Amino acid sequence: MGDLIDIQAPLEQEGTKAVVRNWLRAIGETVKAGDPLVELETDKVTQEVGAPADGVLAEVLMQSGDDAIPGAVLGRIGSQATEAGNAPHYSPAVRHAAEEYGLDPATVAGTGRGGRVTRADMDRAFAARQEGPASGATGTEGRGAAPRSRRIPHSGMRAAIAEHMLNSVTRAPHVTAVFEADFSAVMRHRDEHGKRLAARGIKLSYTAYVVSACVAAMRAVPEVNSRWHEDALEVYEDINIGVGISLADKGLVVPVIHRAQDLSLAEIAARLQDLATRARSNALSHAEVTGGTFTISNHGVSGSLLAAPIIINQPQSAILGVGKLDKRVVVREVDGADTIQIRPMAYVSLTIDHRALDGHQTNAWLTHFVRAIETWPTERGR
Repeated sequence: MGDLIDIQAPLEQEGTKAVVRNWLRAIGETVKAGDPLVELETDKVTQEVGAPADGVLAEVLMQSGDDAIPGAVLGRIGSQATEAGNAPHYSPAVRHAAEEYGLDPATVAGTGRGGRVTRADMDRAFAARQEGPASGATGTEGRGAAPRSRRIPHSGMRAAIAEHMLNSVTRAPHVTAVFEADFSAVMRHRDEHGKRLAARGIKLSYTAYVVSACVAAMRAVPEVNSRWHEDALEVYEDINIGVGISLADKGLVVPVIHRAQDLSLAEIAARLQDLATRARSNALSHAEVTGGTFTISNHGVSGSLLAAPIIINQPQSAILGVGKLDKRVVVREVDGADTIQIRPMAYVSLTIDHRALDGHQTNAWLTHFVRAIETWPTERGR
């Protein structure tokens, strides 16, 4: 057989953990250079790894669920297929489950490509064994019994998110301040200009106003757009704002609007629309989910009024939370007299890394943010 060529995991992953999602080709299949071979999943994005050269997929060294560190060898390309032999190959994840559960993988029905046994198959088999036969009159009436349950194996994205969140709260002291913002001016501006932008194919979302208001607040309190180092605070000149987008039960991705300080409201809206569409079809590039300096969690879209603390997206220094936009009764002064009015209000929170920022900076940032929202159009609102 000719020389084998390694199929390697990408070297640039911004420190995130990647796992093998699934192979797109089977051993023995002929491939061309660049053909997608295997999908890797991180807490931010799913990406395909292509064939490094023309040839035949000769070896698969990592299976679904296996960790893939940068540069890890996933498999190999050769000039012809290798002899698989009679002994089945089980991934490290499956072998670990076999040891943990005391299960022989050979007795488990595989649902992977080519009938291979996956970690999920092992989890299901173990859960089925724990449940045992259907219960009848067993003589256990009146005695305590373990509650029935089912195991849902973590996806690679969910496991990576969990690790990222734990790392953030472990290393950074989180403090949250909460303000209230009146979106009346934003709603009027959106009503006046939304149809004009819609004719150009641009949806003018409330999130676009939030991003633009963040830029205004960053100009007033630039230290919020920063990263903590043990010997210094690194304050970024570019305002690269990530916006969390839920993928339902699959997890969360945070595409980034780079250099938001140079974009108009319409340009921000168009960028948001494009990123959100491609995020939900796993079509984001690596560059589009990296390089953020600040993050927005628009948790109100799913109904919550307030979420605190929202975990900071390390290594950033702060994250903005925007609650549900809701009509509330407020008191407003008109001609020197207090009046009761109904206004579209939302709670906005800023969670900070208290190593990098203090309360006066936090409150000053929120003050400028709320002012930008409530006095629209501002200089950035044209």
